[in-house]
Amino acid sequence: MPGIEKLPIEETLEDSPQTRSLLGVFEEDAAAMSNYCNMLYQAMHRMYDAQNELSAATHLTSRLLKEYDKQRFPLGGDDEVMSSTLQQFAKVIDELSSCHAVLSTQLADAMMFPVTQFKERDLKEILTLKEVFQISSDDHDTAINRYSRLSKRKDNDKMRAEAVEDVYTSRKKQHQTMMHYFCSLNTLQYKKKTALLEPLLGYMQAQISFFKLGSENLSQQWEDFLATIGSSVQNVRREMEKEVGQMQETIEQMERSCDPLYAPCDPDPLHSPVCRNLTQKQGYLYIRKTAVEEKRWLLRKSKTGLVSTSWERQYFFTQGGNLMQQGRAEVAGGLVTDLDNASVMAVDSDDRRFCFQVTSFDGRKVVTLQAESRKDCEEWIATINNISRRIYLSENAEEVAARVNQSAIEAVTPSPSFQQRHNSMRPGSRGGVGRTGSISSMGSEPSLARSALSLDALVAPETPIQFDIISPVSEENAGHGKTAAQAGRRSNPFGESGDKTPEDGEDSILHQLFIVRFLGSMEVKSAESADVIPETMRQILAARAIHNIFRMTESHLLVTCDCLKLIDPQTQVTRLGFPLSSVLQSSSHQDNKRLFGFILRSASGHPDGRAVCYILESNDDGEKICDSIGLAKQIALHSALDRGAAEKRKEQHEAKEKQQEEELSKQRQIEKDLEEQSRLIAASSRPAGADGHVVVLSNSQSEDSDAGGEEGQKKGESDA
Repeated sequence: MPGIEKLPIEETLEDSPQTRSLLGVFEEDAAAMSNYCNMLYQAMHRMYDAQNELSAATHLTSRLLKEYDKQRFPLGGDDEVMSSTLQQFAKVIDELSSCHAVLSTQLADAMMFPVTQFKERDLKEILTLKEVFQISSDDHDTAINRYSRLSKRKDNDKMRAEAVEDVYTSRKKQHQTMMHYFCSLNTLQYKKKTALLEPLLGYMQAQISFFKLGSENLSQQWEDFLATIGSSVQNVRREMEKEVGQMQETIEQMERSCDPLYAPCDPDPLHSPVCRNLTQKQGYLYIRKTAVEEKRWLLRKSKTGLVSTSWERQYFFTQGGNLMQQGRAEVAGGLVTDLDNASVMAVDSDDRRFCFQVTSFDGRKVVTLQAESRKDCEEWIATINNISRRIYLSENAEEVAARVNQSAIEAVTPSPSFQQRHNSMRPGSRGGVGRTGSISSMGSEPSLARSALSLDALVAPETPIQFDIISPVSEENAGHGKTAAQAGRRSNPFGESGDKTPEDGEDSILHQLFIVRFLGSMEVKSAESADVIPETMRQILAARAIHNIFRMTESHLLVTCDCLKLIDPQTQVTRLGFPLSSVLQSSSHQDNKRLFGFILRSASGHPDGRAVCYILESNDDGEKICDSIGLAKQIALHSALDRGAAEKRKEQHEAKEKQQEEELSKQRQIEKDLEEQSRLIAASSRPAGADGHVVVLSNSQSEDSDAGGEEGQKKGESDA
């Protein structure tokens, strides 16, 4: 016999869509088997009825043959040969009638009884268990929906205890019913073989016993074949009994081991800690259908403060770098979002607990999900973070995830290279002056205290750390705000003006946009050292770990040839803006390439040259963003050089034009002087007047005479 397909009883508690799909296949097989069994039952019942009819007809024929002598025929009634012959036929047919009666009895016992029992008992039991399982599954869905709708604001211990007890009872009932239902379906795979073979075996044995008086050789041949079939049926029956025993033991073990898992609340964290090295996860989550921006979402609140959002419970699983969802009635899952370079963080919801939010790499798609417990929520966040780093592409994904998480833990501890460098500067000093924010975390070994001199050389002492985006206030921005207030215009809380200036970067050659998350900023004392940014990263990450600050502000970093801007992805409002000339240096983390930072020249103008260091986390490689900032500075430098050369050429051209105008004016003056001299000479060479004096024409008269002469010359030329 080939292998028997079985439903996995161990997966009944998870109740995944794959298990439901496999259950649907078994249910379809059971329904097909039920239809086929009904048709086979009708055919065998017709055979049984026909055999009973044949037996009754044979017996009637034998009785009629025996009563031939009692018949009064008008002609030939005294035929003794016919009577004796018919009596012999009646005797044989009577024996055949007895054989047919025995055959009918054997068919009723060996053929009709097994198929009737399989049809009326086994198949009806499957249908009954199916109805009970459907009811228990609906009760479990109702209970889990009621538990998930518990309000976080209203802390009612009685209602919460009732909801937890309801979930426990319904989940236990569903699990037990599902296990017994699976057991019956698995048993059906064996019974359907016996239910088909046993009736046929009984039918053939009855027929052979009926025809045994005839063909000995044929009966011997069929007896050997039927003996083989009979032994096979017995083997299947023994295997079925063994499998039923094993399934019963599995059910008992699952009932004992799965009892703590029925409760939806968090288990004991000591016995079941959160696993942060996962690269694959699956389970049921609630998804908010209307995932819109926070501002629009808040506008949907009613007067009572309730939020009109709808949630749907779906089965979610990770497949490669994708997050998939699948309904119970669906055969395959559908894509929810791409997790490569995606961001995930825990969020607070007004009507739900244990919620987290997944944002795609381009920031266009945001999905809000709800887990069943805090442990499940943290494991989903850790898994999506590992997938976002593309750890699943590695050969040993879990080991790589463990190393990455360990590196993240070590990122908030003092760097050994810094310790060695500071200790080398002050040999023998192992104790010393502590500083706020520079302490080791998460149970690491005690680090050596840094010297105050080397620490102050990098970071300004006693400076606060800003974990949220706050626009820097300078005298120029303050003056601009006063001007805007005096003009009666609405001021921007982020320090922006409403007027567009050429510095906005719209006409810039370079225009690149990156998705980043703001980690923090602090004032640094030295902006030239290459160790300032790594040291600032260490202190900000350490402070976040110490104070349990996990929320990060997501923004779009715009890099142009003129400035850097942090833009709100939802409102498109500029949160921070820096001139590119104020960026002193930028670099990424040595181990975690997604961390990067840049140093800005302080707007307050400290005499000791202090600056501000900003630390951010990107979805892409931080080195690409640093390279983009460097490229923008190079382009800005070349543009400035080009503008200087153009201005210089313009000044030279203007000087040349001015020189040419001066030379032209000098030439005109010389020509004018020559004309004056020629007029004087012409006047002195004319004859004297009547009174004996020489007539000297003035300049105006000479000019009029010259003009009249020219007009007369032109008139003569026109007449000619």
